[in-house]
Amino acid sequence: GKLFRWPDLQHPAELKPLCECQSFGVADGPTVCCNPYHFSRLCGPESPPPPYSRLSPSDEQKPLDLSDSTLSYTETEATNSPNVTPGDFSDASTSPDAIKRSHWCNVAYWEHRTRVGRLYTVYEQSVSIFYDLPQGNGFCLGQLNLENRSETVRRTRSKIGYGILLSKEPDGVWAYNRSEHPIFVNSPTLDIPNCRTLIVRKVMPGYSIKVFDYEKSCLLQHATELDSADGPYDPNSVRISFAKGWGPCYSRQFITSCPCWLEILLSSNR
Repeated sequence: GKLFRWPDLQHPAELKPLCECQSFGVADGPTVCCNPYHFSRLCGPESPPPPYSRLSPSDEQKPLDLSDSTLSYTETEATNSPNVTPGDFSDASTSPDAIKRSHWCNVAYWEHRTRVGRLYTVYEQSVSIFYDLPQGNGFCLGQLNLENRSETVRRTRSKIGYGILLSKEPDGVWAYNRSEHPIFVNSPTLDIPNCRTLIVRKVMPGYSIKVFDYEKSCLLQHATELDSADGPYDPNSVRISFAKGWGPCYSRQFITSCPCWLEILLSSNR
């Protein structure tokens, strides 16, 4: 990994295997994958200044605190997770067996305040969301048509590229940034409990982040019911913006001001 992708890599715990690799989740298997492109770097917790502030290039991605709980996946869960058979990411929502299985999320694609295209229902354990068909099989955003797109939207769409890999894993839902530009993420389990402050995490290319934590979600939903949080609240919604961030320190205060973004609507049935 240090030789081919990340010269500043310091510890194996900074890496996470990708679910499309044959070695993913195989405990004591006959072979061990050493392909650096079958791994991603974990997006660690960031300390002040907040993640949506402007940092110098050398400080863009903070080093991981190896004691942080986000590393528990690679240290414990990876050996216990079920084996995911690799292969092409097919359009599971139209496969013959799709009706027989329950979906774990729906994905909506938005441009500013306009939803473009239909909801994409995900049945497989992982889905690739990308711009152009040669870049993968899954949810192709480049095929979604909309009249009179603004120049800002066109420029941002051109930056989606290979997009993201979204995967449902034993400890939660993970997003891997496959593009050449950062993505920005917000979800109920990334926010500080009992706090109305919006936390948007910046995820650089080649990095993964747990965008939704199942265990933490159960605790948060219980707390929300007790506190009767004011305003609309969806405990199972994750929002991901391509290339453009939003929040208190941006000119874009709301994600509906971002040119291209995704809404991941998680099923309550795990």
